[in-house]
Amino acid sequence: MHARRTSPKSPPSARALRALDGAKLAPFWLDQLPAASPRPPLAGAETCDLAVVGAGFTGLWAALLAKEREPGADVVVLEAGEIAGQASGRNGGICVGSLTHGVATGAGSFAGEERELLRLGMETLDDIERTIEREGIDCGWERTGELDIASSAWQIEGLREEQAHYARLGIDQEWLDEDAMRADVHSPTYLAGLWHHDAAVVDPARLAAGLARVCEERGVRFFERTQVTALERSASGVVLRAPGGTLQARRAVLATNAFRPLLRRLRLSVVPVYDYALMTEPLTAEQLESVGWSRRQALADAGYLFHYYRLTEDRRILWGGWDAFYHYGSRIAPALEDRPDEHAALAEQFFTTFPQLEGLSFTHRWGGVIDTCSRFCQFWGTALDGRVSYVLGYTGLGVVASRFGARVALDLLGDAPTELTELRFVRSRPLPFPPEPLRLPLIEVTRWATKRAEADGGRRNAWLRTLDRFGLGFDS
Repeated sequence: MHARRTSPKSPPSARALRALDGAKLAPFWLDQLPAASPRPPLAGAETCDLAVVGAGFTGLWAALLAKEREPGADVVVLEAGEIAGQASGRNGGICVGSLTHGVATGAGSFAGEERELLRLGMETLDDIERTIEREGIDCGWERTGELDIASSAWQIEGLREEQAHYARLGIDQEWLDEDAMRADVHSPTYLAGLWHHDAAVVDPARLAAGLARVCEERGVRFFERTQVTALERSASGVVLRAPGGTLQARRAVLATNAFRPLLRRLRLSVVPVYDYALMTEPLTAEQLESVGWSRRQALADAGYLFHYYRLTEDRRILWGGWDAFYHYGSRIAPALEDRPDEHAALAEQFFTTFPQLEGLSFTHRWGGVIDTCSRFCQFWGTALDGRVSYVLGYTGLGVVASRFGARVALDLLGDAPTELTELRFVRSRPLPFPPEPLRLPLIEVTRWATKRAEADGGRRNAWLRTLDRFGLGFDS
C-alpha cells in the first residue's frame, strides 16, 4: 500500500493550517533580494536602436543577446513594474532543457524536428550555465537533473513510455523502481521515478538581477514602472507610447507574456493562468536526513495534476503547482495572488508526501501568473512589416526556453531567414482560445475533465481525447 495525496477539495488538516500560520504572502525569491535602487520611469522623448518591452527572462535575454551581437547598439528595456517582478521572479527555479514542454509535446506537434529541438534545448541549458559562470552571476545554479515521480500505477506506465521514447532518440534516462526511488527520496507516496539529466535548479530572482547587471554593464538602459500603452509604426521604425513619454526605436521585441498583448491579433492566443507555491523554513540536519534527497534533484509528479519541488541552497523546500486557475476576462490583479484555500491544499499535500516533516513551517506563500497557450510551448511572430517581433506562450516551462525564445525573436528582426527561423516549431502558431463568454466555461470543463482523469487511473474522457487529437489543452 502507498499513501495517496489528498485531493485539493478535502478540508485542510490542523497540521497544514499550523504550518501556514505566519507565512508571509510574498514570493520567496524576490523577498530575499537585497534592496536595489529603482530604475527611473520613461519620461519625455527617447530614441534607441532596439526597444524591448518586458524585463522578465525573455526581455533580459533579448537585451543581452542583442548587445552581444551588436555591442554598439543602443538597447532600451521598458518594464511596467520592476525587473523580474512577475513570473520570472516567482517560479520554482527548475530549469528543464526542453523547448517543447516535454518530449510528448515535441513528438506530437513537431515530428521530424524532435531531435533538433532536443539538441537546441540542451545547448540552451549549457549556454545559460556558461553565461552564469562567465559573468560571475551568484544565483545558486546547480546541475541536478529532475526526477519525474509516479505515485499511482497508471503513472508508471506513462513514465515507461517516456523512457522508451527518449531511448529511441538515443538519450538514456535513469529508471528508479519503488525501492530505489524511496531510498533516494523518502516518501511513502513514491512508486517509481525517471531521472532526467537535462535540468538544473537556480534562484530565479538572483539570476534575473545578475542578467540585468550584465546588461547595464554593456550599456542597456532600463526604465521601470513604464506601462507601454500603444505601439505604432513610424517613418524610421516604431514608436512606443507610455504615460510619461515616448520611445522611438528602429526595431522592437515584445516580451509581455501573460499580460495584455500590445498586438490585438495575440489577444486570443494566450490566457493568464495563476499558479501557487509555498516555501518551508530551513530543514534541520535531522529533518533533511529523514527525507534523504542527497542528490538534490528537482522533483515533479508524473500525473496530469502535478507538484514541482526542489531544495534550496539553505535546505528549504519549495513546493508548488497542482492546479491552475483562470479568471473571467483574462483578469490579472494582485488580489488573485492570495488564495488561502489553494495554499492550504498545497500544505496538506506536502505533509502527505513527507509525513516525517510534520511540524515544519512555511515562511512564504505566493501566487503568480503564467502565459498559457493551447500548444503548451512558446510561439513567435512579427508585425509592422518585420519591425516588431514577439514571443510568448511558455506555459510554465520558460526558465530555459526564454533564452531560446529571445534568440529567435532577435533572428526574426534580421534581414534574412536563419536556421532557427525556418523551423516549423518557430513558423507554426497555436490555435486561439475562444473569446469570452465561451472561454471560461470551456477552460473549466477542461479542468474538471483533467481532475476526473487524474482520479480515474489516468483515463481521459471524450473531451480530453478530442483535445489530444488536435494537440490542444490547458495547463500551467
